Amino acid sequence: MRGNLLKGVFMAFLATLAAATVFAAPWGRWQGSGGWGGNGAYQRLYNPATVETLKGTVESVDKITPMRGMNYGIHLTVKTEKGTLPVHLGPVWYIERQDTKFAKGDIVEVKGSMVNFNGNPALIAAEVKKGEALLKLRDERGFPFWAGWRR
Repeated sequence: MRGNLLKGVFMAFLATLAAATVFAAPWGRWQGSGGWGGNGAYQRLYNPATVETLKGTVESVDKITPMRGMNYGIHLTVKTEKGTLPVHLGPVWYIERQDTKFAKGDIVEVKGSMVNFNGNPALIAAEVKKGEALLKLRDERGFPFWAGWRR
């Protein structure tokens, strides 16, 4: 009887371990913020005083590493009436899990902080509107929603 009880407990443990592995799979390799945390050097570039809204057409969607030591992020190149501008959205692991997807040719309206990034103008997005869809990335102070759980 005791042998069956131990065997049952062991099997329950294995089932729990297997379930935890399956449910954790999307985040399995995630360790820390990868430089995208709410108080990192990159996040401190965002300045609510320089927020503006631009409309344009997506020329490309790319994965970039904004700063040394950071994990990949999603970057749009948006053609506006003033020229072509890089738009930084957020970390790949966050953006790829959102319902709103972007592709070349999409018409977008982007609200964000205009910054000097590596000597060139760029927009760090707070929200992106595509048709009726609105992807919110940051609050009014520029704090990223992906870091909100630590607030």
